[in-house]
Amino acid sequence: MAKIRIYQLAKELEMSNEELLKILDDMGVAYKSHASTLEEDTAQAVKELIGEQRVAEAARRAEEARKAIPPRPPVVVIMGHVDHGKTSLLDYLRKSRIAEKEAGGITQHVGAFEVKTEGGTVVFIDTPGHEAFTTIRQRGAKVADIAVIVIAATEGVMPQTKEAIAHAKASGAKIIYAANKMDLPGADINRVYQDLMQMGIVPVAYGGDAEVLPISAKTGQGIPELLETILLIAELEDLRADPKAEAQGVILESRMDKQAGALVSLLVQQGTLRVGDYVVAGEHWGKIRAMSDADGKRRSEAGPGSAVQVLGFSELPVAGETFFWVPDQVAAKEITEERIEERRARESQAEAGRTRNLADLMRRMRESEQKEINLILRADTQGSLEAIQNILSKESGDEVKVNVLLAAVGAPSESDVLLASTAHGAILSFNVNPSGSVRKMAEQKGVPLQSFRVIYELIDEIRRMVKGQREPVFKEEVLGTAEVRAIFKLSRGTVAGCMVTTGRITRNADIRVLRKGKEVWRGKIESLRRLKDDVREVSQGFECGVMLEGFADFQEGDILEASQRVEVTAG
Repeated sequence: MAKIRIYQLAKELEMSNEELLKILDDMGVAYKSHASTLEEDTAQAVKELIGEQRVAEAARRAEEARKAIPPRPPVVVIMGHVDHGKTSLLDYLRKSRIAEKEAGGITQHVGAFEVKTEGGTVVFIDTPGHEAFTTIRQRGAKVADIAVIVIAATEGVMPQTKEAIAHAKASGAKIIYAANKMDLPGADINRVYQDLMQMGIVPVAYGGDAEVLPISAKTGQGIPELLETILLIAELEDLRADPKAEAQGVILESRMDKQAGALVSLLVQQGTLRVGDYVVAGEHWGKIRAMSDADGKRRSEAGPGSAVQVLGFSELPVAGETFFWVPDQVAAKEITEERIEERRARESQAEAGRTRNLADLMRRMRESEQKEINLILRADTQGSLEAIQNILSKESGDEVKVNVLLAAVGAPSESDVLLASTAHGAILSFNVNPSGSVRKMAEQKGVPLQSFRVIYELIDEIRRMVKGQREPVFKEEVLGTAEVRAIFKLSRGTVAGCMVTTGRITRNADIRVLRKGKEVWRGKIESLRRLKDDVREVSQGFECGVMLEGFADFQEGDILEASQRVEVTAG
């Protein structure tokens, strides 16, 4: 067995002989001097011990460095069903903070505001809708640490409540449930508990970990407890941000003012933003010329957790884009120009790489070794949803897990598309049809969206995805035939004068030229005309003129057979 001298091991470990000898003493290893030899297993034990000590020391130093960074206020977004009290809660919180200040201040809409309590400061985002919240998350910015889901205690959990919960979970934010309208006679917090339990969310009152707090946005009941809970979660999360770092954060809102120009509201998440700084957000840059807070006061700088409105962008950055400090105008211009070029390159490749259906999604999952299928389910009735979910719960396997992000009654919405896009999932609907705008949005964002009329077809589709068996299977479907009756040689090419004898001939169909029953050519139509007009299709019983791409050797009596490839369900 190979041996090593103590001074050689000390050199290898980059430490002094004295340091190594002390460690050997602590380990109870016998030696005469630093020239003594160690057995291979002893040397290996020393290396492992030193390695562990160094890792522990590095972790200790990293923790000390992190603790040296000051805490930052938590950022909170309020979400929930329409008319359940989101706006009322924001108004109550906003008024409570304004009441603490001197009269005469002008409150600006900067997309967020601060509420100061004895326990600390809380920043509330004042941007509308969970769709906007998810759009921000789509661009890679986790803007909120905590989401407060407002549920009316008089109505319980509603469809938009479920959507809001799904969006909050997808964002990675911690969630607090606020049972609002407790001042009304019909308020029943037990109803809220039961509704959440049916969604698999177990309140603390029932032995779970979901915080459900009774409040009234009208009277202020429970608001102090809500703020305390927010601050407690923030303390447990140990939120910190370095004010000395280079400034970065997220764009909350942007609008064009006729007099001032581009007004941009942003939330500083790291570092300190100062007047005179250059920043880049997406494909736009600006030099901060002026800055004001939610009270309309001019600011010269804004640290972590500050929401401010700034002047200095020549064009409007997109809400949800991250911004970051750059040293000068040269860097700002170079970065934005590179981003514009990258976007154009992505757009040119987007068509080929777009996810169009569940088969594409499955293929991409395999390529990325994704272990979950994220689904949004929509159906005509609650009973249908329950039946589908009951079957799906039995379909998850060891290799692929079926994860239902949202299950709701009604047609798929644009909000569903945003959520599916964020979570890299698919939308399946049963007995309900999405609107044209939703289909278009899904197509643009590459979200698979599929409708079913038979429940077991939907289930079979999921089973194939879980087993990883689904590959696109195509069949050739004949659309129609046309007989060549005359041949015209023109300057632009040879045209076959045809009579459509069965079905229809379409402009984008695949064409086979059959002569006495044998195929002599296969390809595409170059031109399809009816009388003097270019047309998309010609039906049975009508004449037409056909030019083919790369074929001109027509003979009278030839049959043109039009067909298309149709994807079918794999067996």
